[in-house]
Amino acid sequence: MHSGVFSEFDRACMKRALTLARRGAGKTSPNPLVGAVIARGGRVLGEGWHKRCGDLHAEAQAFEAVFSAGENPAGADLYCTLEPCCFTSPEKHQPPCTGLIIKNRIRRVVIANTDPHPRVNGKGGLALRKAGITVETGLLAEEGEELNRAFFTFQRLGRPFVHLKIAQTLDGRIAAGSSVRDCRITDEAAHRSVHRMRARHDAVLIGRGTALADDPELTVRLARGRNPVRVVLDSRLSLPLTAKLFNLPDPEKTLILCAAGAGVKRIKAVQNTGAEALPLEIPAGARGLPPAAVLSALGARGIRSVLVEGGEKIFSSFLREGLWDSLSVFIAPLILGGGVPCVSGLGIDSVAKALRPGGVKIQKIGNQILFEGKNVYRNY
Repeated sequence: MHSGVFSEFDRACMKRALTLARRGAGKTSPNPLVGAVIARGGRVLGEGWHKRCGDLHAEAQAFEAVFSAGENPAGADLYCTLEPCCFTSPEKHQPPCTGLIIKNRIRRVVIANTDPHPRVNGKGGLALRKAGITVETGLLAEEGEELNRAFFTFQRLGRPFVHLKIAQTLDGRIAAGSSVRDCRITDEAAHRSVHRMRARHDAVLIGRGTALADDPELTVRLARGRNPVRVVLDSRLSLPLTAKLFNLPDPEKTLILCAAGAGVKRIKAVQNTGAEALPLEIPAGARGLPPAAVLSALGARGIRSVLVEGGEKIFSSFLREGLWDSLSVFIAPLILGGGVPCVSGLGIDSVAKALRPGGVKIQKIGNQILFEGKNVYRNY
């Protein structure tokens, strides 16, 4: 595949494809978000997007729209946010899109991003070129990269995409004390925003301390979307079974990660609630459950993205190990003058060595300032 010289109409069609793809947010995992537009002679003939896992792919949806409009796609251009798939496997619900594109005699395919899946990764474009179709890639690639951050992270790094979410006071505290919280730091507007975040991730993760202090449900109630898998890091399996996480309508979505030596009786007690207790082997001398082992276990369960909601030790461990991709910090107009810091123990001894997130965005959410940034230190 090669990059082409793109027209304004090309850009408009790809922007539309990206907009369509976003409609599937929170519904397509473990598949990527994909949008497609079919056009000819400066006129759009049909469009589609991947609506949910197992449903028709975006390209197939676009062809159906063309046929429904009584149009013939032969000789048209296809704009797709991701390289069309080119393989079959038992876990796939839909056939490869390259065959459909070739069959319908598309003239040219314009792609935002190459699919890093090892069974695609340029092979889809190669199959199309062998069929005589012009293939151009790289149009609005940065926007496409942002669209599928979780999918690309999993394919390239072999672990889930990690999004750290912190709610703190002006003086960097996440709570006044480590026991039961008396109230939330942030207001309802920020709370709704967090629920939207949960709906877009496969899993939400907290530590035992946060589970004890807040007794949260970690469900999606203030936004549309599915409940994520609820993950608690509890090395000794000491979280009481009266916790809300064990008493929800979908207990099978609660996953407790513990140390291998937590005990058969404790594991069985957790599993009797309908939740799952998963023992992990911990290296000698490790403090708690290592983030790398946690992410490996989640990835093995098909979890492509995880929203980390606390607390201090959890945030600090992921930051210390560099195992994070995105950071959202809600800063509330409160001052405590003490209490639980949001992070600690990173081993940074000078400002010059400070972690500096990239791609910084700042906006107002209710009475909070939301700071968002990306990990610019990670390697692909």
